[in-house]
Amino acid sequence: MLRLDKISLLLGFMLVAIVASAQTQDSYDYQSEFTWGINKNTAGGLIGGLVFKKARKLSDRVLETYGLEIMNVKNPQEVRTSSPNTGNFFILGKKNYLYALRLQYGRDFILFKKAPQQGVEIKAIFAAGPTIGIVAPYYVEYSVDNTSFVTNTAQYDTNIPVTSIFGTGRLFQGLDESKIAPGANIKAALNFELGTIKSQVTGFEAGFLLDAYTEKVELMAAAKNYAIYPTLFITLFYGSRK
Repeated sequence: MLRLDKISLLLGFMLVAIVASAQTQDSYDYQSEFTWGINKNTAGGLIGGLVFKKARKLSDRVLETYGLEIMNVKNPQEVRTSSPNTGNFFILGKKNYLYALRLQYGRDFILFKKAPQQGVEIKAIFAAGPTIGIVAPYYVEYSVDNTSFVTNTAQYDTNIPVTSIFGTGRLFQGLDESKIAPGANIKAALNFELGTIKSQVTGFEAGFLLDAYTEKVELMAAAKNYAIYPTLFITLFYGSRK
């Protein structure tokens, strides 16, 4: 499920930041911070989702954290297909969306501190918590009789011929039919804070996250589905501290 080139990219980012940390001098003090970020991961699309985190210092080197992640989770076999009728794109075989709401409680351990105007602050990140999976039906628009442009929309089914599909349904269609898939998540990562202004936080976080649900989530109609989703991720974040 994980591609080697993506792993190499994340390791490259980590190596660059660790080398840069050699510039670190005496640190500056802060007691709490709030960050938000945009996530890219190996189980998501172009943008995996959004991340929010509140942290407060327990000691000089340890922070207590509370996090919320809102993600779109995909089956690794999802492939966009162009409709032969309209040229619109849809995902052949996709039956449901999976939106993951992850609540996380954890610890940030400061490995390297930074000076106010230079260097990198590096933290080791560990967090875990419940995952609320929202499983929403994936609708497609298709020709009723396969010969005209009289169309209908319905959740994808293998009985709908591929040649009849015109594209996806309306935005958020079927969201009111969603079901809940309970689960849990655990995350381990390295956080690289690159900002030069004391009151602001800018940087990226890269690491590993595991989502586990109580049962398999049916995302594809005729492909293997999973209850466990291991992913590599990188999050670009921004925030403030005081």
